[in-house]
Amino acid sequence: MKRHERQHLKDNELAHLASAARAGVEARKSQITGIIVAIVVILAVAIGYTAWRGRVQGRAGTLLAEAMAVQDARVGAPEAPGSPSAGPSYATEKEKNEAALAELKAVADQYPSTDAGLFARFRAAGVQMALGNPKDAAVSYQQVIDRGGDNIYGQMARLGMAEAQVRSGEFDKAIETYKALAQRNEGPLPVDGILVQLGRTYVEAGKPSDAQQAFNRVVQEFPESSFVGEARRELEALKKS
Repeated sequence: MKRHERQHLKDNELAHLASAARAGVEARKSQITGIIVAIVVILAVAIGYTAWRGRVQGRAGTLLAEAMAVQDARVGAPEAPGSPSAGPSYATEKEKNEAALAELKAVADQYPSTDAGLFARFRAAGVQMALGNPKDAAVSYQQVIDRGGDNIYGQMARLGMAEAQVRSGEFDKAIETYKALAQRNEGPLPVDGILVQLGRTYVEAGKPSDAQQAFNRVVQEFPESSFVGEARRELEALKKS
């Protein structure tokens, strides 16, 4: 076959392919347009959500800062106007805690899914403990656990939950909570410190032999721990009792 004939066939083949491609594009034009529109909508929603989330986080953070200012306020007679330390103050610690609790709960209830809301709920539980309401604190701690899962808030809330259970006299529940936390060797909480709390809970529950085992674990498994001194003192106290 001569060269110009081969070139002619090649040109015809390319023309055929181009024609087929154009036909395919025309046939799928509405489908492609729909996909492009869908992508644009998804991007717009994502951008809008990011901006909205940023505004929500900002408002939640502002409210949390205001609540923390109440919690950190001075207790005592008001300072003279214009003095360097002038600012909000409360007559009693109880009055301050009640005001802080209201502020913290407002943040947590209004922005429950934000970090600020989760932290506010955790701090509110601590204030409830300070007010002598361990059962109410346990409810708040559980809400943090449900939302926080295994993150730092959830872990700290579990620790708070155990203390609330102790304060409520629910020693068996507290023991189980501490034991579960002590099994998390790679968690954010110090296992040696948790074991000390577990041992003390055993003591309060009237289980000295179990308490001794918990304290001995601290001494034997964590010899360099800053909690070893406390564990040894608790062991000495058990020997004298």
